[in-house]
Amino acid sequence: MTETAGPDRVRSTEQIGLSAREAAAAPVPHATGNAPPRNAAQAAGPRNAAQAAGPRNAAQAAGPRNAAQAAGPRNAASWARKVDRLEVDPRAGVRGTNVAGRRLTGPIQGFGKMWQKSYRMKAGPEIAPEQAIATWREHFPEFWPKGNRFAGALTGINPGDVALLDLAIGGGVKLSTGVFVLYADAESFTLMTPQGHMFAGWITFSAEREADETVVQALVLMRANDPLYEIAMTFGGHAKEDKFWAATLTALGERLGLPNPAVETKTTCVDTKRQWRHANNIWHNSMIRSVLQTIAAPVTGLARMLRRKDQGHDKGTATT
Repeated sequence: MTETAGPDRVRSTEQIGLSAREAAAAPVPHATGNAPPRNAAQAAGPRNAAQAAGPRNAAQAAGPRNAAQAAGPRNAASWARKVDRLEVDPRAGVRGTNVAGRRLTGPIQGFGKMWQKSYRMKAGPEIAPEQAIATWREHFPEFWPKGNRFAGALTGINPGDVALLDLAIGGGVKLSTGVFVLYADAESFTLMTPQGHMFAGWITFSAEREADETVVQALVLMRANDPLYEIAMTFGGHAKEDKFWAATLTALGERLGLPNPAVETKTTCVDTKRQWRHANNIWHNSMIRSVLQTIAAPVTGLARMLRRKDQGHDKGTATT
């Protein structure tokens, strides 16, 4: 893993809505026409996006608080409405815990070092960006590595959707968490994480033409959510995450008909400092809660069965 600061510096912390330390390390957002956010500053959320980026990037770069205003009428429908706390319905195949009532978190609310990670794959000249993203959005759960579950809406990935996740963390334990669909259009979509997730941040999945071929990318901007996650990410978590997304893009490439999909991974440490003021994020840690829920499952299941049995007995007594 390469731990290097971004190549450029921004001129104002207000420009991207980050802390002074983060702003000093984050690359300058470039106006790239219709391309999705490509670097930390663009993905992080400029408050004055109209001055900092191109017309579409101005909307994409905006944080969830002012996304609708920055998006403008042309693509306002591509942004999710502002939410205070997440609401979810039960989904088959996942536990579905540690999501309802949680707030969304970006890198500003995270604890650990701030990382920007990109996973890129050349899809060739015959695959259009819209085709790649349509396939990715429609079959997103199918591309995940075995043992991990993504339970989204039946209609696919759309702005404002909340997906429930069960992630394999070893020892037969599944980490139950979720993601929020912040943005989705024909060429990109962005997922944002809630409190308790492994990291605070968002992931933008995009496709665009570079020269004469389409390039597909997953771009992550994140901080570990709390000290425990930071330790886990330092000792193997980052490598596991890289393997996860490389496998996901490889599976997408195979679905698109690529003979030998190759994924290029690039990791940049945007801010080496840890935000100790957010150490109390550990209260929401979904890994701890998932372990406790797994341990307690037999007991709660037995209690539920006994309650049903008592209710049945009471009904039988009442009828006699």
